[in-house]
Amino acid sequence: MRTFLLLFSLFFSLNVLAQADYAREQRWADEITPTILVGDPVPLTLPSGRKFLAIHTPNAKAQAGVVVVHGQGVHPDWGLINPLRSQLSDQGYTTLSVQMPVLAADAPGSAYPQLFPEAAERIAAAVQYLRNNGLRKIAIVSHSLGARMSNAFLNTPGRPAIDAWVSIGITSEYTRPETFDMPVLDLYGEKDFPGVLGLAQKRAASITGIRGSAQIQVAGADHYFNGSTTELVRTVKLFLDRVTR
Repeated sequence: MRTFLLLFSLFFSLNVLAQADYAREQRWADEITPTILVGDPVPLTLPSGRKFLAIHTPNAKAQAGVVVVHGQGVHPDWGLINPLRSQLSDQGYTTLSVQMPVLAADAPGSAYPQLFPEAAERIAAAVQYLRNNGLRKIAIVSHSLGARMSNAFLNTPGRPAIDAWVSIGITSEYTRPETFDMPVLDLYGEKDFPGVLGLAQKRAASITGIRGSAQIQVAGADHYFNGSTTELVRTVKLFLDRVTR
């Protein structure tokens, strides 16, 4: 009986840990919305009716839209996400940077996969928003855990079609790459996390047969592209120009 209670307690704790922290998400929204200098905050809605924040940065001449997906436990204007969403808009793309579901600040990354189904729904809503705004082609640009969430979206039956995916610093192998029906850019830094570097060869092998796909290592860059965002944006833009125009 005692063993059962201990196991039940552990199970309960893990499930509580894996609940999306919507209060934390709202705090992020309240903090960043007044400080957005480029683009406009827009609410998107899940099938459940729950709303979440996205930052829409239009380009009047754009023919392609980009859904930008951040990494673990942060927000849609954090770190390297800001130059990606703002500079890609300056350079011919409409961008939509999306708040992903988050856990408590002390939650381990290993707990996040339970949020992947909701993350996939959010990406689907973002794709639909861009299509409703007249964008002919849609790409996803995602970083770290956000790339894993995007991978989960791509594995989802009946998902909206997209035209390209840029996976930046993904911390895993690709799951079910046979569902990737668009060109993939696997992008990472020379000084990236060991887990990213160690799986680079396997990731390259899994996208070799997908037409238009490539793997690029950015010299000198770390996982967050500190000091390397100019090269990051340039590399992403060159790939998107090639596969969406």
